[in-house]
Amino acid sequence: MRRFLAFFIAFVAIFTARAQQLDSIRISLLTCSPGPKVYSLYGHTAIRCQNLTRNEDVVFNYGVFSFDQPHFVWHFVLGQCDYMVDAMPWKAFVREYQSRGSSVTGQVLNLTSQESLALFVRLVGNLQPDQREYRYNFLYNNCTTKVRDVIEGIVEGHIEYPHLEPRNTYRQILHKYTANHPWAQEGNDFLLGENVDTVLSARAEMFAPEYLMNYMAGAVVRVSKTEVRPLVSLTEMLVNKSEHPVPSDSYPSPLLACGSFLLFCLFVMLLERWFKIMWWGWDVLLMLAHGIAGLLITFMFFFSEHPAVNSNWLIWIFNPYPLIGIPIVIKAARKHQYTPWHVINFVILTLFILFSPWIPQDFGDMVVPLALSLLTRPISYLLSYRVRERAKNVQVAMPSKQVNKKKGKKNK
Repeated sequence: MRRFLAFFIAFVAIFTARAQQLDSIRISLLTCSPGPKVYSLYGHTAIRCQNLTRNEDVVFNYGVFSFDQPHFVWHFVLGQCDYMVDAMPWKAFVREYQSRGSSVTGQVLNLTSQESLALFVRLVGNLQPDQREYRYNFLYNNCTTKVRDVIEGIVEGHIEYPHLEPRNTYRQILHKYTANHPWAQEGNDFLLGENVDTVLSARAEMFAPEYLMNYMAGAVVRVSKTEVRPLVSLTEMLVNKSEHPVPSDSYPSPLLACGSFLLFCLFVMLLERWFKIMWWGWDVLLMLAHGIAGLLITFMFFFSEHPAVNSNWLIWIFNPYPLIGIPIVIKAARKHQYTPWHVINFVILTLFILFSPWIPQDFGDMVVPLALSLLTRPISYLLSYRVRERAKNVQVAMPSKQVNKKKGKKNK
């Protein structure tokens, strides 16, 4: 790696000097189609710089990260991941995306020689150690938006993008790329809140590589009121997509899995009524899972810098409160005593299910079946308490009736 960097620095110096004399720099926006891995589901964007005279070809990539960074997982959960820009030879870039089975589309930018050189110098400057890293944000500051911003920063004038309809939300765009991966889609829906369900501007839609490519295709550079030129002069398919389609998840769908779980919870409730017992061990398992999911939602809501997680309405039902209730439920179940915990839980879950259609957030396919599954527990306990109360009332009433009968016989 060090040898390559040393070679690249020397290459940059030669490249820049020659570019100033030969006017042979060609800049292309590269758009890579989605790949099979989770981190590649949304595609990728990069910039290609060519010196056509000297046959020098390099790609600048703002999507570089390393799992070997200290405390990577912790920083990822907090939304504090730092990505970096890197450079690699064009042939190495092609091999990587061919191995993924992704296509690569190149859009040659219609830049002046001064703009092309300025863009190249800007990219090289971003490779410096003090400028190389940036705080990554999946929706607002990613490998695609960084490329757009650096292009906008060097044009003489400003770029005007076409008005494409219809407008989408962030969630709708993400769903297009996760359609074959429903569990990844449900994971996104579980964590992302109301803010990703607002209709986007044209600029906001450019966080997705293929959307940026489409906007660039119809964009123009306006230098003055009379001087306008198209931003893209040529579009070409540089790497053909593999004939093998992106594989879909082979697991049961989230809706089927959660629906089956709901049926199982109903079956447990019926068995409890049949045998007139309460399986508090089942409550412990459910409340542990419920509470752990609630800890995740609550932590992301209050402490994570990830976009839109702090507007998640799921915190209504997914928070740590079930962990507090575990000892209360166990004690009440073992002593066959009434506890208001089940009434509180019943009210919380019922209100959420009833009002969920009017909450301005798309909850996906999992949330309502899971909420209904959790609701079976307080319903089962409340039914059990009601049966016991009736039994007690009957036992109290029976002796009094017997006493009245004996008194009646004596009077006779």
